[in-house]
Amino acid sequence: MEEVQKKQAISLSEVKEILGKVDPEEMDQIQRWTYDYVSKFVSLDPKDAKEMKKKLIKECELTEDEAVEIVNIRPTSMAELRSFTFGWKKLILAETLEKMLKIIKEHS
Repeated sequence: MEEVQKKQAISLSEVKEILGKVDPEEMDQIQRWTYDYVSKFVSLDPKDAKEMKKKLIKECELTEDEAVEIVNIRPTSMAELRSFTFGWKKLILAETLEKMLKIIKEHS
């Protein structure tokens, strides 16, 4: 078994990109299930996903995990966005939420 060299939160678009480079014959069952899932349900370009994640971290002061959650879900309204950020147990100002929605719309 390979040793974990680095742990990093990545979006589902990035998972699709990585697994898309692997020969399906060399995938284990979990990798195959994961690839089938992301192939069916992920439409965001990996480049856009990476850029969105980077902007959310830098401009909205999100953690990498929080940014990935937003990239994967891509809420489209303030109410939907609030429902996700509420679970983070930290106060996020309305202006930051607006900025987050703007970043999502720019990259979707």
